[in-house]
Amino acid sequence: MSPNGSDRSSRRPMRRMLPPALTAALVLATATGCTSEDLPRLGMPTPVTEEAPRILSLWQGSWAAALAVGVLVWGLILWSVIFHRRSRTKVQVPTQTRYNMPIEALYTVVPLIMVSVLFYFTARDESELLETSDKPDHVVNVIGYQWNWGFNYLEDVDGDVSTDNRDAAELNGIPDRMMEAVPEGAEGVHVAGTPADRNPQTGNPGPTLWLPKGESVQFILTSRDVIHSFWVVPFLMKQDVIPGHTNVFEVTPNKEGTFLGKCAELCGTDHARMLFNVKVVSPERYQQHLEELAEQGNTGYLPAAIEQSEAAENAETNNP
Repeated sequence: MSPNGSDRSSRRPMRRMLPPALTAALVLATATGCTSEDLPRLGMPTPVTEEAPRILSLWQGSWAAALAVGVLVWGLILWSVIFHRRSRTKVQVPTQTRYNMPIEALYTVVPLIMVSVLFYFTARDESELLETSDKPDHVVNVIGYQWNWGFNYLEDVDGDVSTDNRDAAELNGIPDRMMEAVPEGAEGVHVAGTPADRNPQTGNPGPTLWLPKGESVQFILTSRDVIHSFWVVPFLMKQDVIPGHTNVFEVTPNKEGTFLGKCAELCGTDHARMLFNVKVVSPERYQQHLEELAEQGNTGYLPAAIEQSEAAENAETNNP
């Protein structure tokens, strides 16, 4: 058989494989369930707080940078495959390139620049996201415990300053600096979640944390046993709930609805059962819910945390 005939026969299997490969790629691209509105978010849920778009923007920028690097690398690989493939007639070893200082400098400096840029934007956004106000509209103590969640609403529900309960023993594990954000007269109400709880509207498992739309909410995160992680999925943000150390962050919900939350830290045998719901309602309905909790006898606070660790106490002492 002639060399030309051999070449033609070797190309036929490739031509037969091309249509199935293109079909598979098309199915993969269209079977993800994403709409044209979902695609720009690159897998992220729709943000429901004023702070979440900043996280989404960082996510999109990181993907754009990764895609640009990928295109460059794929391009160089294809260029090498096409233009430096072995010749059928020349079998000698090609010229080897060694100690090319410009190239070595390039692949050292470029990654350093890329990492530095990503670090800058991440540090900038993290600083903004962890910024808290001295007097937020509402303060909620989120308590992680095996195997569910408790919520202390640090609120002046009855409007009577004389019923102030901010010095309750149940809140001793929270640093004084963070308690300064709690309003005067906060006698408080609470919800103690169990794995048997379900949201009455959606049927989703876990207790329901109520929040007001358009008003800032500061979360004080405490644990009574092991490390958990408080994650409300469409907040696009989660933070660890650490025994002996108190974390805090603040959001302003801007969309009403009921959203899923879960523990994002493997915390033991029943970690998968640590689910909860977040219901964002109008400020008026939120206040009504607090009053309903008080009428049900859920007044006062749940035990919030174990005693602070020495390292956490030192950090609080040195905090400006």
